[in-house]
Amino acid sequence: MTNVAIIGCGYVGTRIAAQWQQAGYTVTATTTRAERIPEIEPLCDRAIILNSQDRDTLKRVLHDQDAVLVAVAPSGGRKYAETYLPTAEAIAAVAPQMPRLQQLIYTSTYSVYGNYQGDWVTEETPVRPATPNSEQMVAAEQTCLQIPTLKTCILRLGGIYGPGRTLERIFSRWAGKIRPGDGSRWSNWIHVDDIVGAIAFAQAHQLSGIYNVVQDEILRARDLLAQVCDRHNLEPVAWDASQPDTRTYSVQCSNQKLKDAGYQFVHPQFW
Repeated sequence: MTNVAIIGCGYVGTRIAAQWQQAGYTVTATTTRAERIPEIEPLCDRAIILNSQDRDTLKRVLHDQDAVLVAVAPSGGRKYAETYLPTAEAIAAVAPQMPRLQQLIYTSTYSVYGNYQGDWVTEETPVRPATPNSEQMVAAEQTCLQIPTLKTCILRLGGIYGPGRTLERIFSRWAGKIRPGDGSRWSNWIHVDDIVGAIAFAQAHQLSGIYNVVQDEILRARDLLAQVCDRHNLEPVAWDASQPDTRTYSVQCSNQKLKDAGYQFVHPQFW
């Protein structure tokens, strides 16, 4: 019997919880909010309220686990600085006391690469965090990678879309409006099905190290928005190149390392 814990059972966590439970795993899932327990309970064997500062509860969660997925996100007014690094530090402190625990899978973001003027980046490319939030993510990644007792797999995700978080819903607020810049920045995205697939693959194959989890198709922002608006009969988005683009990162992420490991994308393209 494989025991897995999910720290942060939200949009991604609930989906992998259901998949792992169906596969026969014993699943423990956590949330910071008591009102979400009824939603999580049917998807796992144990649903627990966990604050990253509560290391005693974290020990109970991780006891007898084979693997732990960390898929936390700020919620309820909590900020990056209160979410990512404290969780990583708590796991780093507790994990060496868990003799059965072998693997940590951590969901991060491709924004840690920063601005490479649209050039291609791989997992070997040095990170250039351009915001305090990205700095938090880099610090959390490094904390996890330095846990000596675990195989740590960092999954750097593209922008997430899928059921309940469709591109139409994400971009509809921009329809008919003017956006700053010329829209030339590249958009790296990933469907939630492939996030779940990559997590399951990483666990099953005991991956360690850093992997970019982005789909094959990478479009410039203006082209992606134009396609979304056209497909969903939304007013087109205009661009004003005289205004500075507010985005602090621009790269094209290679997903070749994950493919070379054997993963096959379910949604390599948008449509």
